[in-house]
Amino acid sequence: MDWRQLISAKRFGMEEFHEARQENRSEFQRDYDRLVFSAPFRRLQNKTQVFPLPGSIFVHNRLTHSLEVSCVGRSLGNDSAKAILRKKPELEDSFLPEIGSIVSAACLAHDLGNPPFGHSGEKAISTYFSEGKGVALRDKFSTAEWEDLIHFEGNANAFRLLTHQFEGRRKGGFAMTYSTLASIVKYPYSSSLAGDKSKFGFFVSEEEAFQRIASELGIIRLKEQPLKYVRYPLVYLVEAADDICYQMMDIEDAHKLKILTTNETIDLLMGYFNKDKQAHISKTFAIVSDKNEQIAYLRSSVIGLLIKECTRIFVENEEEILNGTFEGPLIKNISEIPALAYRKCTAVSVDKIYRSRDVLDIELAGFKVINTLLELMIDAVISPEKAYSKLLINRVSDQYNIKAPALFERVQAVLDFVSGMTDVFALDLYRKINGNSLPAV
Repeated sequence: MDWRQLISAKRFGMEEFHEARQENRSEFQRDYDRLVFSAPFRRLQNKTQVFPLPGSIFVHNRLTHSLEVSCVGRSLGNDSAKAILRKKPELEDSFLPEIGSIVSAACLAHDLGNPPFGHSGEKAISTYFSEGKGVALRDKFSTAEWEDLIHFEGNANAFRLLTHQFEGRRKGGFAMTYSTLASIVKYPYSSSLAGDKSKFGFFVSEEEAFQRIASELGIIRLKEQPLKYVRYPLVYLVEAADDICYQMMDIEDAHKLKILTTNETIDLLMGYFNKDKQAHISKTFAIVSDKNEQIAYLRSSVIGLLIKECTRIFVENEEEILNGTFEGPLIKNISEIPALAYRKCTAVSVDKIYRSRDVLDIELAGFKVINTLLELMIDAVISPEKAYSKLLINRVSDQYNIKAPALFERVQAVLDFVSGMTDVFALDLYRKINGNSLPAV
């Protein structure tokens, strides 16, 4: 793959309107701004990241997580671009210096397709079709369509959100650049290749869209059917920014919620550094005595270290990444000391954070809410002529293709509607539908 082709300012769905603009903002900075001002991005403030939405103690939600990932992604992109330009100064007149802006925008968008209630929301949608009442629909869909449903994936849903319903300014919508869109497709293959981890990059309804983008950017195709491509290079930086942030922020949130003690947290984060750096940090602690500030300082130091490490891995393996032969995330290839600390943090997160009672409670509640909404809404689109079905369908915004002629399209519209909900909206609708609450009179 070639950097000059890989980075394109052409906008998906607006190819016929492509023109050079005389503005201070680049096209990729415009991507960032469009996302920030969009309704799906604003709704992330009311979607669970890991812990339940805050009471008296503020923890991260999807919005704050996405903003932080975007900041880290911008640093990774800028640092990588500078390092590559030192090796290849002939690319100075290309879009390569814009990598930071592209990665930053993609990081903002990477969680847009996630349903309410964290990762349990994805699982609830998948299991509705694989284990719940949705099993009865198996014979109504093609094999590829069924694979999409039983492996519902937030990343693929984000790509759908940014491409499927928004084909240009005439209909309204995002119309992102090809490069930003390619940067969010973490798993560049169809659902039939998802495997046990249920990870894939695009639904069958967006296969043609990804093929257009891949062809334009020169992304290497590995398989014709089922579709499979190598990763777009900037995906590695978006993934690294996400890996760095969710690890560090989950640890910090666990400390605030007293799931981890101060000493446990300090020990975990100190493990990223050699003895000389640990001694320097200890001297700083003598000046900054507040425990929360100490943790914040440690967290920022670890993030800085991991940015340097992931940038180094990306630049050192640039040719393998461009050839499509590099394997694994950047974070899994960092130096021994931080790699050991990262694995330890991961083990503690799984054992003490992701299995904590508060996290499991929100997952249980989310499972019930989403499963109920899917049962009712999908029954409605299967039998839209029924009186109750009409009431439910009329409850759905016109932006969703809920009255499409094909059943699969109607089911996808239900998933678009449910996955776009905030935690609070989903819970409120669940209560109203069940008669547990009524509008104020």
